Amino acid sequence: MQNILEYFLFISFSYLFKILGLKLSRKISVFIAFFFYYIIPIRKETVLQNLKYAFPDYSQGKIKQISYENYKSFAVTFTEIMYLPHISRKKLIENVECVNLDLVKKRYEAENPIILLTAHFGNWEYMAASTGVQLKLPLNLVIKNQRNPYVTNWLKKNRSRFGNSVIPMGIQIRKIYQKLKEKKIVLMAADQRGDEDSIRVNLFGRSTSVFSGPAALALKTNAVLICAIPVRQKDEKYKIIFEELNVDNLPEELEDKKVEICQRYTSYLQKIIEENPEQWLWMHKRWKH
Repeated sequence: MQNILEYFLFISFSYLFKILGLKLSRKISVFIAFFFYYIIPIRKETVLQNLKYAFPDYSQGKIKQISYENYKSFAVTFTEIMYLPHISRKKLIENVECVNLDLVKKRYEAENPIILLTAHFGNWEYMAASTGVQLKLPLNLVIKNQRNPYVTNWLKKNRSRFGNSVIPMGIQIRKIYQKLKEKKIVLMAADQRGDEDSIRVNLFGRSTSVFSGPAALALKTNAVLICAIPVRQKDEKYKIIFEELNVDNLPEELEDKKVEICQRYTSYLQKIIEENPEQWLWMHKRWKH
């Protein structure tokens, strides 16, 4: 019953934003941010602590400012995701500028398997949908199922609305491997915290665990790794610069290769975060392990 009630509330937002339209919905998202930052401060302490770890030289005032902007950014993202069932193909293209997309096309035409590395930054859902539309090629999205199965099914339906396919994480790792062997494009969010015994890299001067899946798959299938992180612009649109991750001069040992690839991507991500710290999803304990 709890799952059904949560789902009803969830889709109610979607229909509300459909009535209001995307432009107005984005504007009122500030009230959602205010509510969850000041009234019911969900994960606020986690956000503040993460920002202190990442930016130890920032004043308390600046940390609080970024944290509130982070809630506003996430509220906009949430609004846009809820609007995803109603957005047109044309608007999806207009809202996302893909810079250097020819890099992906050329690699695909050369029959290279491709792993697009994105992050929970800006609006990762619009990035996936719009990239597939603009490439005119289906992406295979590696996703994590939600606790609520009704929400999971809603997300799967809308993630595949424009032709993309979804592959749940976990036991379906073979399916990801198979898609890469077929020279297809796989999209993975590579910024999540790994398990306690996962590979460790340096992020903002602190050791943290990361999942090695993208690196392991790239080494096993000879896939090209291309970074694709959507950054929200002042006009509420997104800009993605597609940039191939340099995998030259890797260490000899396999495990060392994985660590080095993960570190190179993490360093790239850190650069993006430093430029727009409010747009990354700080709401999980990034340095828990």
